[in-house]
Amino acid sequence: MNSTIQANGTILIVDDNSANLGVLSDALSQEGFEVRVAKSGKMALDRVKYALPDLILLDVMMPEIDGFETCRRLQANPETKQIPIIFMTALSDTANKVEGFKLGAVDYITKPFQQEEVLARVKLHLKLYVLADKLEEKNTLLEQKVLEVSQAYEDSQQMQLKLIQSEKMSGLGQMAAGIAHEINNPINFISGNLGYAQEYAENLLKVLHLYQEDYPNPTPRIQSAMDEVELDFLEEDFIKVLKSINLGTQRIEEIVKSMRIFSRVDEAEVKAVNIHEGIDSTLTILHHRLKAKPEHPEIELIKEYSQLPPVECHAGQLNQVFMNVLSNAIDALDESNQQRSFAEIKQHPNRIQICTKVIDENWVAINISDNGRGVCETIEPKLFDPFFTTKPIGKGTGLGLSISYQIIVEKHGGRLYCKPVLVGKGVEFVIEIPIRQQVGQVA
Repeated sequence: MNSTIQANGTILIVDDNSANLGVLSDALSQEGFEVRVAKSGKMALDRVKYALPDLILLDVMMPEIDGFETCRRLQANPETKQIPIIFMTALSDTANKVEGFKLGAVDYITKPFQQEEVLARVKLHLKLYVLADKLEEKNTLLEQKVLEVSQAYEDSQQMQLKLIQSEKMSGLGQMAAGIAHEINNPINFISGNLGYAQEYAENLLKVLHLYQEDYPNPTPRIQSAMDEVELDFLEEDFIKVLKSINLGTQRIEEIVKSMRIFSRVDEAEVKAVNIHEGIDSTLTILHHRLKAKPEHPEIELIKEYSQLPPVECHAGQLNQVFMNVLSNAIDALDESNQQRSFAEIKQHPNRIQICTKVIDENWVAINISDNGRGVCETIEPKLFDPFFTTKPIGKGTGLGLSISYQIIVEKHGGRLYCKPVLVGKGVEFVIEIPIRQQVGQVA
């Protein structure tokens, strides 16, 4: 539409009767309208190609192309579809009027017409045309505003997510790295001296055995002390204690190593890493949630690792994805356990399965599934929406999967999607990432 239409615009009169053309042209011109005429439907269709009128007065009964067909063609053309058309006809039956309105006419003037009536109808429909044009403009502006506000809201959410992700990653990574560092020093001290302690203990026991061989009959005082400390038991158990301390120290060293691998605070840039190390380090940190508790047996963990090449990625962020997905799986199992007894859980144990594989020469996949209650079809499309959660208030923020989606899709150019196993039989999350990152992708 032309938003600069004035109250007295351009009128195209289409009529094969010269007398009618003359009368209408004079009347409309005197009112200040710019008038154009056409004596046939074909001529009218040609005229509108060069200059669009603001309103068309169209005779119905014309040779070759009648008014109905002319109207049909004008309505079929996107450029002329919005021009208001008023039919002029001696046909006063209802069927013809209905036909005209169906074709897109806005009004009817019955011949013989009165000039005052024609002028009133023309002015009315031009005014409506202008108002409709202004309304359309306002609607267009409103739609643009809605789009701008929606985009601003979405951008704000994305920025908020990135800030939360950055802060969460930074805080978690620094905490893990700090704990690992603080534990590492004393454990190194213990580990370094444990070998000497074991060696010294063995030497002392060796000397004690020599004394026992050379002096098989101890004095009553020594015998009393040997009975009091239960020397035979002490000798046997002391070595076991040292071995237990050694095993405990190794376990702590493994945890420290896992925390270092998980945090990767010194590896912010893209680097080729062992994906399995990242998964295992995450499982080590989550071990306390996997082991048996009074309310349920241990969660079975099935790992089916294929031979994977080193994968270029932001290792710390990828480990955060593993943490989010695995934590969600554990939460889902905990939720399903609330409606089952210990015996039922033991008969059908909780299970988390992790499978890795090479999809092709450029991609790898990590599938993480559980045998919890799964998700319904209505919830599935919302899983990766920011702040969406199915957990009770205080149990979840709805950010874990959304942040994970950003890390995999936006940061690594990969894919993250949910694949229900069966209704009520759990859910599977699939992480697919390229083996090599594109230069533009890691910016």
